[in-house]
Amino acid sequence: MRPKTQFTLASSRLLFAITMIAISIPASRLAAQGQRSAEGLNDIRQTPTVRAIRRASPAVVNIHGQKTVRNTAAGQAGADPDSFRHVNGMGTGVVIDPRGYVITNYHVVEDVDDIRVTLHDGTTTSADLVASRIRSDLALIKVNTRQSLPTIPRGTSEDLMVGETVIAIGNAYGYVHTCTQGIISALHRDVPVNETQDYLDLIQISAGINPGNSGGPLLNIKGDMIGVNVAVRVGAQQIAFTIPIDQVVEIVTEMIEQHNNSRLLTGLRTNGGPRDGDGVTVANVSASSPAAREGVKPGDRVVRVGSQPVDDRLDYSLALLNAAPGETIPLSIERDGKLMNLQMATTRAAKTYTGSFSDLAWAVIGVRAKTVSPTAMKRLNTRMQTSHRGGLYITAVRPGSAAADQGIQVGDVMLGIHGWQTATLDDLQGILEHPDMQRGSRAKFYLVRREQTLFGHMQLAAQPRRSTRR
Repeated sequence: MRPKTQFTLASSRLLFAITMIAISIPASRLAAQGQRSAEGLNDIRQTPTVRAIRRASPAVVNIHGQKTVRNTAAGQAGADPDSFRHVNGMGTGVVIDPRGYVITNYHVVEDVDDIRVTLHDGTTTSADLVASRIRSDLALIKVNTRQSLPTIPRGTSEDLMVGETVIAIGNAYGYVHTCTQGIISALHRDVPVNETQDYLDLIQISAGINPGNSGGPLLNIKGDMIGVNVAVRVGAQQIAFTIPIDQVVEIVTEMIEQHNNSRLLTGLRTNGGPRDGDGVTVANVSASSPAAREGVKPGDRVVRVGSQPVDDRLDYSLALLNAAPGETIPLSIERDGKLMNLQMATTRAAKTYTGSFSDLAWAVIGVRAKTVSPTAMKRLNTRMQTSHRGGLYITAVRPGSAAADQGIQVGDVMLGIHGWQTATLDDLQGILEHPDMQRGSRAKFYLVRREQTLFGHMQLAAQPRRSTRR
């Protein structure tokens, strides 16, 4: 029994010693250990998904506005205004240029009377449609802001993997910056929507996409945008579709180039892929053009336009968007490893139609028109609470024409055709000279009549082939 007693006493002394050691540990050390434990838990909570969302979300904007729709399927521009009603639309966009240029889906801003954009910091402002391509369902808008906006980190869609994690951010049902996660379910999906709209080569994803998500970014786990969310299969769960980012960049670049070429003559044509990187290569320089006069040569690499760095064709085309005809643009180019700074004076783009433009509009659409004066347009915008840049006042309509078939009347103000604004006669000429229009396309138009915004579709007459400037 004695040895057992000694063991018991020894155990008691040991327990007492351990207790005293624990009591003697400074409280500050215990607090520091607790803080480190909390920080460790926070690090665990900051998953790659959290970091990706934090990286990209400042460049995501919410788009909303009021559009005019028909109450009945039979409603057209010639119908009574009472057959139309205003509805609130919503969608999402991504900032691709700090000056406020935003990519979204065309159907998000289609027929919207006054585009409103809410930025990540909660600021709401107006925006204008710059360019669009209906068949690709993509549009570029310009947010009216003086602040420099954060831009979306741009990835590539050429190395996507089925099964990899993706994240969608959007204005789902009006709940701003809703984030959902899923995987890439499949690649290269073709999705027919209706008789006039087919989406080709889409990404199929399982992330939740809802009304209002359209135009928002699809992110990879690094937070790079790899697509623009566009559609969800009605009645199905976890089946949604996204336009791949490389396709988006290529289409938007072409849209902006066409817009720039209709306004500016530089004589400089570039080439390069969506992610060419570190400048664009000059492919061609027209003789006697502003670029030629400054000594620009094929093979030169444009790395900066004004204050805008240039990594690819999209950057280059965006940099020219704010340039006006006659303005001198600083160019930084690389040639044989040397940097050269030039001053290129732009000129107004030449007219490309050698005949009478008035006769062309009369033959193809069936209207004669004149530009609405800035004063009259300002009054109209004030009464309608809109921000249209301009419009064309219809002065005559040819019987039996596409315009007459759709009920267009003298006194209507044409605002846009095929996704492009018709603020001036030059705008209308540029639209009619577009290859899509020359083939005799079915084009959507929208106009104002008695302070009501109406829309319809008209079948344009095919045009004879003629020479155009390249």
